[in-house]
Amino acid sequence: MEFFVERHSIVRKIWGKSDTILFIFAGAAAEFALNKAVDWLYFTGKLPSDPLGRLFSTVRYARMIVFAPKEEADKAIDTMRKIHSAVEENRGAVIPDWAYRDVLFMLIHYSIAAYELLETKLTEAEKEEVYNVFYRVGVRMGLKELPTNYMEWLPVREAHLMADLQKSAFTADLFKQYKKHLGTMRFKVLIEGQKLVCPNRVKVLLQFSDFSLLTPVVPLYKASRLLKIDGLLKGILLPSDYKEQIKALDVY
Repeated sequence: MEFFVERHSIVRKIWGKSDTILFIFAGAAAEFALNKAVDWLYFTGKLPSDPLGRLFSTVRYARMIVFAPKEEADKAIDTMRKIHSAVEENRGAVIPDWAYRDVLFMLIHYSIAAYELLETKLTEAEKEEVYNVFYRVGVRMGLKELPTNYMEWLPVREAHLMADLQKSAFTADLFKQYKKHLGTMRFKVLIEGQKLVCPNRVKVLLQFSDFSLLTPVVPLYKASRLLKIDGLLKGILLPSDYKEQIKALDVY
């Protein structure tokens, strides 16, 4: 049986652990809030009204692509495109192609950053493998002007960060919603986690310091996984309504 992502791919390892996935979306939550096309998320109202629910909805599609047979993965990608096309039709406008690329670029960057934070540095070949998976997702969605490989993508990613991000009223409101749904303590953990994986451009716009309170905690967390007590820590830090969904993310 052919899979969209090979069984032994590093991408499966990245998307097969709940803590890595949570860091991916912690970083993306910060960058999403700065994107100049974030008003599209407010048109549907789904992200500001239920950011955690939106997270798990996105994770379901991403994991279907990563772990499902190719035919099912292709259907999931096609469904994502149809959902966005319906939103465009309802609004009477078209989501700019650069905004689609930005989302794809976030998944590439934060997949690599989260794994390297919690596991180990990736080789250039593994980074290329990560890029290729999401490149193929983008091609299937009909995106234009995608770099064909990881090295070509790096300067394009930097150009997008400079051109497509700005701090706005949407930024402030989204962070307000994150805090409302997470609570003060968990929101603080989110911010400190974002500092560890966000690129410098994002940290500058959000006025994040380079130092994160979680920096000395990460090695301890890695040790807790060896001792099998990481589940206890996640249980303390994560909303109880989502504990089972988060636990179900662990494949490796």
